[in-house]
Amino acid sequence: MSSFPNSPRVLKGGIVLLDPNTSAVQRIISLQYNPDSLTRSLQIQGVSADGSGGDRSEALRLKGPPIETIKLDAEIDATDQLEFPDQNPSAVETGIQPQLAALEAIVYPTSQQLQSNNAREKAGTLEIIPMESALTLFIWSKNRIIPVRLTDFSITEEAFDPALNPIRAKVSLGMRVLSVNDVDFDAKAGSLYMIYQQQKERLAGLAPNGSFANLGIKGIS
Repeated sequence: MSSFPNSPRVLKGGIVLLDPNTSAVQRIISLQYNPDSLTRSLQIQGVSADGSGGDRSEALRLKGPPIETIKLDAEIDATDQLEFPDQNPSAVETGIQPQLAALEAIVYPTSQQLQSNNAREKAGTLEIIPMESALTLFIWSKNRIIPVRLTDFSITEEAFDPALNPIRAKVSLGMRVLSVNDVDFDAKAGSLYMIYQQQKERLAGLAPNGSFANLGIKGIS
């Protein structure tokens, strides 16, 4: 944040983890530095996925919301903390490993879940239910609070301290937005998705309308 008193406060993007059953907040992860760019893609869900064949009367029909994916690169750096070692003992001892571990833990089942499933298997349980992860929300301003599933995750560690703790890294994240096609409509993820889509519709209503004159035509006959 700028030292100028009238400068706007720069908000952080980040990730919030919720208990999927109670919606209790389990962890809040704010990005140290906002990425310079986000890449979003929308895969339209038409009745005919490849745009060919099918009933002509179905050409304008949608099966549901598009499949939206988000990609970003986030940087994590302990250089500033290491300039003041007395105030940042964790950075001195472990570098940025805690920040990396907090992100990595999103895609791991907990050790307790692993041990529990192992015990069930040894007890002869015929069906082991897949382990449930936290509900992951990607937060990018109050207008974009999005339920997501992490689909791609890579870490490039770029610098190390003398004890080989990483002190600078780039984390690349790929996320798929969870729409009401993916989750129960009345579940927390479903209600958050609906708010996200309704917010998008509200913002679309604020965009100025064009005119036929802008397009160089008088109308559609």
